[in-house]
Amino acid sequence: MLHDVKHFLASNFDMKDLDEENVILSIKIPKDNDCITLSQSHHVKKILKKFDHFDMSPMSTHFDSKVHLIKNHGDSVSQNK
Repeated sequence: MLHDVKHFLASNFDMKDLDEENVILSIKIPKDNDCITLSQSHHVKKILKKFDHFDMSPMSTHFDSKVHLIKNHGDSVSQNK
């Protein structure tokens, strides 16, 4: 079936078969047995290195531990009415 799809596409478009991709739009797609994973960790590392923040130490941030987040079951927060 996949062969038929590739043949159909190739007969209608100028293309070449590059086999299975493992990175598309900066998203890695590693496959392990029947599991497919999406990861952008390599892209994040690249950006951190580009802006010289890769070797930064973790730091704590302030937050109010009494505030409890709940799932939004209504309209989007950013939606204007």
